[in-house]
Amino acid sequence: MKTRDRIIQASLELFNEQGERNVTTNHIASHLGISPGNLYYHFKNKQQIIFDIYLEYEAKVDDNLKLPAGRQLTVNDKLIYLQAIFQGLWDYRFMHRDLQHLLANDPELHKRYNAFFKRCLKSTQEIYFAIREAGIISANDEDVRALALNTWILVTSWFGFMHTNLLVDKNQKESQELLNSGIYQIFALEKPYLTEDYQQPVADIASQLAKSLHELSDIG
Repeated sequence: MKTRDRIIQASLELFNEQGERNVTTNHIASHLGISPGNLYYHFKNKQQIIFDIYLEYEAKVDDNLKLPAGRQLTVNDKLIYLQAIFQGLWDYRFMHRDLQHLLANDPELHKRYNAFFKRCLKSTQEIYFAIREAGIISANDEDVRALALNTWILVTSWFGFMHTNLLVDKNQKESQELLNSGIYQIFALEKPYLTEDYQQPVADIASQLAKSLHELSDIG
């Protein structure tokens, strides 16, 4: 692996584990066993590292929100969408725990994130319109747009909420519980719009996801 890629990977791990504000470029260099000068050869400062990590995250989300070509969506497709999105949030969770701070410190990142948000909202709306076309939900255009926005708000704020209110540990088991409990909340948000034919199939999926939420709610 190239040194630049190792720096990005190590930085992401440290930011996720310790919080971006608690990690300096010296910490990153020491973690990798390289000199600060070697790190600065590839990145002029920590802000540039964060920006490049964000670009990775942005590309993954854009890819995850693509509609399948040539066929209607299924309930399982929706679950796959949410699993991929929440996994991405977990993998880059430091950004969503402290997004306001990161955007305030980097005008270029702020501008890019605003464009990213608009693009993601449009893609989410298109997914919901496709779900409606498949007969899974019954909702007018205004409701679809509201569902898309509320879904995006819930998704992007979920890990911050869990981190500050439930104080969960950062191990893999609880990572999966976080993913499932967040996905459950999206299914709950959509429940009033489900058509009769899809109420039971969705309820079966949601009941499995609900177990994670109940386990996390009992923490502490």
